Amino acid sequence: MKLITLRGIPDDLADFIETEAAEKGLSLNKTVIHLLKKCIGYGEKRGGKLYHDLDSLSGSWDRHEFEAFTKVLKRQRVIESELWK
Repeated sequence: MKLITLRGIPDDLADFIETEAAEKGLSLNKTVIHLLKKCIGYGEKRGGKLYHDLDSLSGSWDRHEFEAFTKVLKRQRVIESELWK
């Protein structure tokens, strides 16, 4: 593994990282790595790359949320022929 040194980290950012580490019970190093992975979308899914589409929502909606989403989606799929004249 590589060693990277960061300089010039703003105090408020350092405070945020330290708070995150304390809340999660992780080292600063692990916390920074976790935040970097999260920020760039890197992770364990699909060969190391997390996708930023709707796959994370799969299976997480209840029936009411699904029906509400479907209703909105149906309205969006209507072609307004007057706009295409």
